[in-house]
Amino acid sequence: MRAICIDESRNLQLKDVASPSAPPQGYVTVRISAAAINHGDKTFLKVPDAAGGARGTRREGVWGSSGAGTVTQVGDDVPARYLGRKVAIYRSLQPDCPFLGLWCETAQLPYLACLPLPDHVEARDYSGSLVNVVTAYSFLEQAEAEGHRGIVVTAGGSATGRAMAALARRRGTPTVIIVRSAASKAEMLRNGMPHVLASDDSDFIHELEHSARDLGTTAVFDGVGGTLISQMLGALPPRSSIFFYGFLSGAEKVTFHSSVFMMKGATMKRFSNFDSPTVRDEKRLVNMMADLEGCIEDPWFRTHVGQDFDLSEFQAAMKYDATSGRRAIFVLTK
Repeated sequence: MRAICIDESRNLQLKDVASPSAPPQGYVTVRISAAAINHGDKTFLKVPDAAGGARGTRREGVWGSSGAGTVTQVGDDVPARYLGRKVAIYRSLQPDCPFLGLWCETAQLPYLACLPLPDHVEARDYSGSLVNVVTAYSFLEQAEAEGHRGIVVTAGGSATGRAMAALARRRGTPTVIIVRSAASKAEMLRNGMPHVLASDDSDFIHELEHSARDLGTTAVFDGVGGTLISQMLGALPPRSSIFFYGFLSGAEKVTFHSSVFMMKGATMKRFSNFDSPTVRDEKRLVNMMADLEGCIEDPWFRTHVGQDFDLSEFQAAMKYDATSGRRAIFVLTK
């Protein structure tokens, strides 16, 4: 079968690799309909330790962490209802298990990395969704367990930010959403999301200070870093925690005076979805997937597709500008 693989120099190449044989215990075989290119797929290609180290064994060197398709075979101990179902996939949900990446025609991985989709939806529309929804869900669980009753979300217009806002609304969690522009703010407000702030507004810090204080939003999910977090720290409530998940600000550094950090009693830590208690504990993982299966049709969870590519067009697909929040996807079956 055709697959996009990583070589010893950490470059991508299109190869013919062996199709997977019968799935072992706990695994499923999936005919991939579409596979998305996520920000992490590009980041980890060149900086493999960006997420804290290698995970599992990558069979055949096949790349790609997000996709969707149809289950064609199930191994022992896999619930029978998975056979023939459309599924959204995030391969890092079982990070210590051998796996085939998802930029291929047929993938094979643990069934708990797959979320069954409703029969009437298109798998393509969820080809990049599960990583975002899992990240949002596991973060909300961890923030609540650590005593936070409300959250602040930077990069609120991103796929993960939108999933976070939607899940927080379902849970009744007070949320301040930060987006980059007045246009993005208007879109969020039109879709019923309250407490949306635009970081380019002249009153941004003042509004953040008042909103965060009034709502008690002391857990910050940050996908931006850099100047934005540097500016925000002084406006956060006492004993806030900043969870770093991404670095959309690029090379910008987070800088602040130590007195602000000490007066606030703030903490900073890394957040990793696949190292979160929700994902690492199999019982909690099963419960999360059951909860998500019941709400995955929420329009805010769908993948925003920008352009379709064939596997042979991987170089152009990797160069696709996804700054609008829309993604390049590989389409394998029509």
